[in-house]
Amino acid sequence: MKVIQFSKPVSKDTSINVQEDEMPHFYEHLHRHNEIQITLLIRGEGTLIAGNIMQPFKSGDVYILGANQPHAFKSDASYFDNDNKKSVHSLNIFFNPQGFITTLLDFPEMISIQKFIQSSLHGLSVSGENRKIIADYIWKVKNNTSGYRLAAFIKLLQLLANLKDPQYFSTESFENTITDVEGLRMNDIYQYTINNYTENITLEQIAEVVFLTPQSFCRYFKKHTLKTYTRFLNEVRINEACKEFMSNSFENISTVAYQSGFNNVVTFNRVFKSIIGKPPGDFIKEFHNNLNASKNCR
Repeated sequence: MKVIQFSKPVSKDTSINVQEDEMPHFYEHLHRHNEIQITLLIRGEGTLIAGNIMQPFKSGDVYILGANQPHAFKSDASYFDNDNKKSVHSLNIFFNPQGFITTLLDFPEMISIQKFIQSSLHGLSVSGENRKIIADYIWKVKNNTSGYRLAAFIKLLQLLANLKDPQYFSTESFENTITDVEGLRMNDIYQYTINNYTENITLEQIAEVVFLTPQSFCRYFKKHTLKTYTRFLNEVRINEACKEFMSNSFENISTVAYQSGFNNVVTFNRVFKSIIGKPPGDFIKEFHNNLNASKNCR
């Protein structure tokens, strides 16, 4: 499989493509399209792969994916269980930054929106209280028609442009253009790693997946992700650990460490802090304090 180039259908009745999806699980393979994608995850949990980042997603999250940015929302394994009745639900807005919007961006009032569109190349997530505000306007774009939809869309872009602390996926410059052959390799690397992260994956094993020598693989992977494979593998493992901690169904930190593919808790704690910026205990406490505070505000 390669990074599939999708062509989003454009209606003659609207300049903005609004798509609501309800299905058993999200499309799990890397793909891209010419349009910028604004996504509200109404229901679903899993892992987002976008460019050179990987992070957990959950219901209520809002993401902006850059034009032609390879990405995939990979649902958790439970969504692929035939006996499970779980499903995902998302609301998506697609617009081509080289399309009708270019005419609007010529107006001086649109300068901040223009800067936002340019900065969205590598994607970003919306966090904190901003998520509900942005989510509400995504629904307004969906539920309006004609000039009202366009007005709501411009307001949505202005709100995104005014975000105080946008969580960009990457502030570094890396090779965003991926050929079909490169896309096939990167997709296979991601899929193999996600499916086998609990095992002791050696460089020889992962290099064999994409028919490269270990030395060539290391150079190839660093070129396309700006990180070593060991770092990426650890990010996958810590990503899964974070999802366990956020679910509040884990037994203890040690159990999560071993289930995530680490051989000992000391290494897990060290790697967790290096990637997340805080030890596991602090992450758990902070997450659930924020969760309780959010519930109390409703």
